[in-house]
Amino acid sequence: MPPRTTTAASASRSGSPSAIPSRKNKAVRPKRSGSWRFIKGLFLTGFILSALMAGWFFLTPSGNEYRYMLADSLITTQHREWAKYIIGEKALRERVALYVKQFEDMGEERDTHTIPTKQEQGQGEAGAVEPEKLTSIKEVDGEGYHGYLLTVTDPKKIRLVVPNKRGRGEKVSSMVKRTGAIAGVNAGGFSDPNWRGNGFKPIGLVISQGKILYNGLGSKNSVQIVGLDKEGKMLAGKYSINELMDLGISEAVSFSPRIIVNGKGLIPSRSQGWGIAPRTVMGQREDGAILFLMIDGRQPGYSIGATLYDAQEILLEHGAVIGANLDGGSSTVLVTENGEIVNKPSSSSGERYLPSGFLVFEDPDAVEVPNIWAGLKPSEIDAGKW
Repeated sequence: MPPRTTTAASASRSGSPSAIPSRKNKAVRPKRSGSWRFIKGLFLTGFILSALMAGWFFLTPSGNEYRYMLADSLITTQHREWAKYIIGEKALRERVALYVKQFEDMGEERDTHTIPTKQEQGQGEAGAVEPEKLTSIKEVDGEGYHGYLLTVTDPKKIRLVVPNKRGRGEKVSSMVKRTGAIAGVNAGGFSDPNWRGNGFKPIGLVISQGKILYNGLGSKNSVQIVGLDKEGKMLAGKYSINELMDLGISEAVSFSPRIIVNGKGLIPSRSQGWGIAPRTVMGQREDGAILFLMIDGRQPGYSIGATLYDAQEILLEHGAVIGANLDGGSSTVLVTENGEIVNKPSSSSGERYLPSGFLVFEDPDAVEVPNIWAGLKPSEIDAGKW
């Protein structure tokens, strides 16, 4: 008896074909088979869902609308070429060309709005009106976005400020601290090779206190601008340099599109709002107050961004009679006194170096804006060299 017990135990431990191991092997097989069926079912379900999603994405009106909005959002980023994987390379070229033409057309209608003079603002049934606070900031929220609206009650308190050193741009927070401004926002765009530009080579025109600091128009006779004349009236649209001088331009940068003119919005729907992205836009109310709207973006869980249509509607809701797009994306920034950043810039490296900013001052006439581009030709500026 003892030898048999020892032999059976040894056989069981060594894996010999005894009765006990045989039952264990039979018990394992169904578990393996069930796991495999589950994996195959999961894979098949995923495949079917992917096929249905692809069908919706490419073959339905709502899917196409979402697909083109996604492509537009990519076009506004440093990965523009990725949009071709969503709509195709030919459609990408056509899409960009279409928007360029639309933006040009949106700048053609002549603006006829007027703003009251200080004397007119002070007249009323009760006599002089108590002056409002120069600046105020309000938070704005919408579908998937969060931002801020800066209101400047006196448009003549705004100056376009540029960097004070050659060879690189300057952060708006630095501009505000350096000049003692009350507030500041980013303004015009700039050449940005490989999306690592130094912020020193602007696009188009840069005008401050009525002086042209930078002229990158080349052979172009006119350009889209956003700015203010000497009386504080906002100008936005397509103008030649001579027209701007005749209109008494004071502060301006080149950017587009104009989204509101003569009190009406120019973008018909959200699907035509040039994708979802961080935004900086500028508008003016009938009473002359300037509205700067900054929408944060590219930060899921906080704010993914807004379309230009969204920005247009926000400005209209706050009384804008004219409005225009400024450089947005990772350049979007709102700064208050002492260089405090209010919003959350989307750039992974934080606030960007820029060629210009609209800043608010208690005494704008005391501000000196040097021409750091004096004597430089646009072709001589290396936009990527720090």
